[in-house]
Amino acid sequence: TVAVDAHRLAELTDLTNALRPGATVDEVNREVDRIEAIPPLHGPLANALFAAMACGAFAFLNNGGVVEVVGAFLGAGAGQALRRYFLHRRFNQFAVTMMAAAVACLVYLGFVTALEVWAGETAASHQAGFISAVLFLVPGFALVTAALDLAKMDFSAGVARSVYALIILTSAGLSVWAVAWATGMSSDPLAAPALPLWAIVLLRAVASFLGVLGFALMFNSTWRMAFAAAAIGMVANVLRLQVADAGAAMQAATVLATLVVGLLAAVVAPRLRIPRITVSVPAVVIMVPGAAVYRTLVGLNNGDVEAAVQSGVQGVFVTICIAIGLAGARILTDRAWAYER
Repeated sequence: TVAVDAHRLAELTDLTNALRPGATVDEVNREVDRIEAIPPLHGPLANALFAAMACGAFAFLNNGGVVEVVGAFLGAGAGQALRRYFLHRRFNQFAVTMMAAAVACLVYLGFVTALEVWAGETAASHQAGFISAVLFLVPGFALVTAALDLAKMDFSAGVARSVYALIILTSAGLSVWAVAWATGMSSDPLAAPALPLWAIVLLRAVASFLGVLGFALMFNSTWRMAFAAAAIGMVANVLRLQVADAGAAMQAATVLATLVVGLLAAVVAPRLRIPRITVSVPAVVIMVPGAAVYRTLVGLNNGDVEAAVQSGVQGVFVTICIAIGLAGARILTDRAWAYER
């Protein structure tokens, strides 16, 4: 089955690096069987909580407030719990993605509705939470690694991963659109909250750290991998957002931030004896413009071509810039990337 498992990836990398002349096929097969039999590091409840934590952090980074953060936390946790339950029972991935997106959106809207009834809170500005509640479904690992594969001309892997990521995005986007259409919820972006600069930087740092940590652990990373990715992602994402706030194009800010991620991963990963990709990719997944992609699909389904094209172009170019930054860092620090041999 197609999935992301950072721990298994690390084990396979260690196996590959340990191979020596004279190794037999039976020996390699035994090691591969051992790796395949390793159970997930984190249980179903923890996995759902990691997704909830990541999407709650995303809600703040998408300019949401306390209500949006809590609602996204609850929606994403419920959606990921359902998704993991059915995927581990070998249900069709695309159908499961649609169900998980619908559940996440409906739980978020249920929370907002209950809050309205209990406290009279208006739901007019909850778009950030609504769209953030489903961002755990964004195939960021597949999108980023597909772009890196294409950058090093591994077209078979790059095209396969790109198609898989696009179908997952389409499946989730259709559910988001259906719920938004049925309930009248908008997916338009919100303005940033009016807070002092020091508070914005501090809160962005905390949200970026928790967001990357949640995604890394959801990818079945070890705690060492996850904390390394979270620390690097926190520095890079705050830099990206502050550079964009200073007037730079988001694409330029993204290239700078992902270049920083790649260079820091080149230093940190060897010292921790973990594969570089298990640190660099989770650190940039939080920069993948999942909200823009979903707004594109919703805009197309609603006939709002202008909004769809604007969000779609932004999403495509930011994703390309993520690959440019990571590939640039690999070219600067890895001779196998710098030269074709």
